[in-house]
Amino acid sequence: MSRNEQFFERAQRSIPGGVNSPVRAFRSVGGTPRFIARAQGPHFWDADGKRYIDYIGSWGPMIVGHTHPDVVAAMQAAIANGISFGAPTEAEVEMAETLLALAPSMQQVRLVSSGTEAAMSAIRLARGAAGDGKGRRRIVKFEGCYHGHADSLLVKAGSGALTFGHPSSAGVPAEITQHTIVLDYNDAQQLEDAFKRHGDDIAGVIVEPVAGNMNLVRAAPEFLRSMRALCTRHGALLIFDEVMSGFRVALGGAQALYGIDPDLTVLGKVIGGGMPVAAFGGKRAVMKHLAPLGPVYQAGTLSGNPVAVACGLATLRLIQQPGFYERLGAQTAKLVQGLADAARAAGVPFCADAVGGMFGLYFAATVPTCYAQVMATDKARFNAFFHAMLDRGVYLAPSAFEAGFVSAAHDDAVIDATVAAAYAAFRGLRNSGGGAGTNQP
Repeated sequence: MSRNEQFFERAQRSIPGGVNSPVRAFRSVGGTPRFIARAQGPHFWDADGKRYIDYIGSWGPMIVGHTHPDVVAAMQAAIANGISFGAPTEAEVEMAETLLALAPSMQQVRLVSSGTEAAMSAIRLARGAAGDGKGRRRIVKFEGCYHGHADSLLVKAGSGALTFGHPSSAGVPAEITQHTIVLDYNDAQQLEDAFKRHGDDIAGVIVEPVAGNMNLVRAAPEFLRSMRALCTRHGALLIFDEVMSGFRVALGGAQALYGIDPDLTVLGKVIGGGMPVAAFGGKRAVMKHLAPLGPVYQAGTLSGNPVAVACGLATLRLIQQPGFYERLGAQTAKLVQGLADAARAAGVPFCADAVGGMFGLYFAATVPTCYAQVMATDKARFNAFFHAMLDRGVYLAPSAFEAGFVSAAHDDAVIDATVAAAYAAFRGLRNSGGGAGTNQP
């Protein structure tokens, strides 16, 4: 029995499912999770000493690569001064100023510890601030967009447009989600119909402008422009959830790519550089409703933790170096083009897409534009490809419904090695059949 198998067997006795976040359990793809022992640059090593090219990067934060010396040094310096204070620090102010400079749609920002906490707080703030604080109830979200595991956001779409959501997790009472409206991603007409029907009671619309939790799916520019116009017209707040896309797809996030200013922005992942830092921010007129200035309450014991903030600030400095995003985007584009070429050579139906340092892989003829299209991709063939790549030392997301991530440490040699592994993996899929025709999730 391998050490990974031993650890997993041991973990399942003390941790539900053996993991502390569900996707890590490999339930979607089958097999034994890899227990990671250490990481460096674009690689990590599992408990059995096997090296992998890492394309999850802690699900996005490791944009400069693992254990970058500048990041490690910044954390070590912070630790020497104390681990946690529960009181303000200068570094928190510097972090806030940096975020406001990089995302000018925000005029004020508050630091928290996780993306779930940031999204949950932004929703509460929207309800407390929309309509000049007169108490609107409804929130619009889109099927396939994940905004953390707060109760009101754990909702799937109903059977038709404009149906109110039903909980997609046990333990969430229906009355908590009754004010959440779930619509199809990239369907501007559904959104317009929702505002016609409920506009006076919609507090906010929350969206991933580049979705990463139904694989990578881009928002159509006209979809976001319509969303911005409808929110403005009806006095609702537009919330961009950029936990994943923020500082991943561009220095200013997806809002910079699309040229759209949201009323509230939710950030995470990259801003912590791998440590638990997230944030939500927006216009001063909205943020004034937040305690201690206003009646919308939010607090956190470890918000702005000095070690975590030091890690995040060091990462944010590195990504502002000239040419950083040009190089990152070029390497990501090289990866997806190489994978597509390898699939084409093997005669395997496959396509890929990339935005900045994020990418998506789809066993389908065309790149999906919504949740239903993602769900129609060939999951069985993805699972076979995932294990073929894992066997060859390439660690992709262990789910057909998650985006992948490239770091600045993924140089030409690493990309070339990945593409070479893919050529062999795709040939194996062609020869074995690879689950073709099995499209159910």
